[in-house]
Amino acid sequence: MDKILVEGGRSLKGDVKISGAKNAALPILISSLLTDGVCTYRNVPDLKDIQSVKQLLSHLGAKIETSGDVVQIDAAGLFNHEAPYDLVRKMRASILVLCPLVARLKRARVSLPGGCAIGARPINLHLKGLASLGASIELNHGYVEASADFLKGSEFYFDMPTVTGTENLLMAAVLAKGVTVLRNAAREPEIVALVEVLNQMGANIKGAGTSIITIEGVPSLKPVSVSIIPDRIEAGTFMVAAALTRSDIRLLNCEPDHMKGMIHKLRQTGSDIQIEGKNIRIKGADEIRSIDLKTLPYPGFPTDMQAQFMVLMSVATGLSMISETVFENRFIHVCELRRLGADITVSGNTAIVKGVKALSGAPVMATDLRASASLILAGLVARGSTEVNRVYHLDRGYEAIEEKFGKLGAAIKRIR
Repeated sequence: MDKILVEGGRSLKGDVKISGAKNAALPILISSLLTDGVCTYRNVPDLKDIQSVKQLLSHLGAKIETSGDVVQIDAAGLFNHEAPYDLVRKMRASILVLCPLVARLKRARVSLPGGCAIGARPINLHLKGLASLGASIELNHGYVEASADFLKGSEFYFDMPTVTGTENLLMAAVLAKGVTVLRNAAREPEIVALVEVLNQMGANIKGAGTSIITIEGVPSLKPVSVSIIPDRIEAGTFMVAAALTRSDIRLLNCEPDHMKGMIHKLRQTGSDIQIEGKNIRIKGADEIRSIDLKTLPYPGFPTDMQAQFMVLMSVATGLSMISETVFENRFIHVCELRRLGADITVSGNTAIVKGVKALSGAPVMATDLRASASLILAGLVARGSTEVNRVYHLDRGYEAIEEKFGKLGAAIKRIR
């Protein structure tokens, strides 16, 4: 199993190009199931999760061609309504094939999904929403079995905002008869990106980016050619790296409007951040100021950046309080950061971080995708060598991260 070795203490400098967003690419690639013909997607990141979803789509009958960051998918021959456990267990986003399969083939049999062990992420709202559109739902032997002769528009309220739940019901409602209204819908930029793609395919959706989304069903959709939006979490991770190492780097191909919460918090720590169109330049401060933060659904501070900011607070001046309100198990990385010398106390969903003068390199174990990134960041600023084990999590969501950091001047290498 691969591991990454980081020698800390180096300053970073230069430009880094941000890849396409994994969390936007996955539902957008899956939306190809809703139409016949060839859909073309550009700026698709080369990640394990992307490879997994392409394998799943191929299993369902889609034809896929990949050239660099361009992926073409033709789902005209869609014939298989079953997404088996072996293909679904690695990635939670696989549940997103449920609604397109019901919409296209009138039935679906999808294994309950896997993914990172960061807390309970039930799919009950997906199923309740699909049932409200007229589908029959059963759970048998670890599989969701859904069927409907046709889907019919309805009004559905999410008890809590859910990104994948909103995406799934969007892909059901676009081909349903009548009007569907989703209330308390997720508002993330990845939701807006999916809606923009569906509308280009011929859907009639209004309200994306707000908590109320209205979908007027259409008889069919057409193929589309689109580009995937930049990954705001990858961009935020590199920004934290610059702040940690007191460096000066520039991020290319960003969407600063998607990152306002992160930018605001980084400025509070003392970093100098300049927005240059689609690029962001960040200079880390000599003294990192401690701040408090609470994770919240978008437009609040993203839970996917909590671990990275915790590393930054580990070497800040003073005390900081980090509250995690999205996932209950998302402090698993704390034990590994303590191995590096961080002073962190956890009480319930709150972590109290007391800044230390320096972290010290040590072998650590990655527990999930974003925790993996946080350990890489810690290694960049720690004294000595940090060995990050089990980095297969990292490869699910960061494209060639060691190469990108290497080009910025970091002493980092992958050991296979």
